[in-house]
Amino acid sequence: MPKPEISLRRIGADQWGLWRELRLEALAEAPEAFGSKLAEWQGTGDTERRWRARLDSVPLNLIADLDGTPAGMVSGVGEGGEVELISMWVAPFARGAGVGDALIEAVIAWAASLQPTRIQLEVREDNEHAAALYRRHGFADAGRVEPAAPDEPPERRMVMRP
Repeated sequence: MPKPEISLRRIGADQWGLWRELRLEALAEAPEAFGSKLAEWQGTGDTERRWRARLDSVPLNLIADLDGTPAGMVSGVGEGGEVELISMWVAPFARGAGVGDALIEAVIAWAASLQPTRIQLEVREDNEHAAALYRRHGFADAGRVEPAAPDEPPERRMVMRP
């Protein structure tokens, strides 16, 4: 069986529809993995203007394709010597195929141009699969982050020093 082909593409506001489709799928499939809620991005929150603004305000937005099918996404933000990996998600059909690895490696490569002192992310405390993926790429546990709302589970901050 041939090895699956993973390709990454950097997208901007003009590709808001694709980002929207994947992000809504991510929020529906793994609601516990994100600070945002699906309901916040549907109904009156589901506007082209809002999706474009999200993509314009975040400097790195990547979509991963697995054998030509959108299979994951990630974003990166950075300032003041710190870069943060955000909005990471891999579709269930693509898990274990290297999509997550490719997305993380791409954020790390992008971050190198910013010469950060650290790259960080937050992951739900109970999401051991994701934490293990990040550890494989050099991220280490840096402590608990208390949830923004009382009904949300705590997260762990993970940090790597390039």
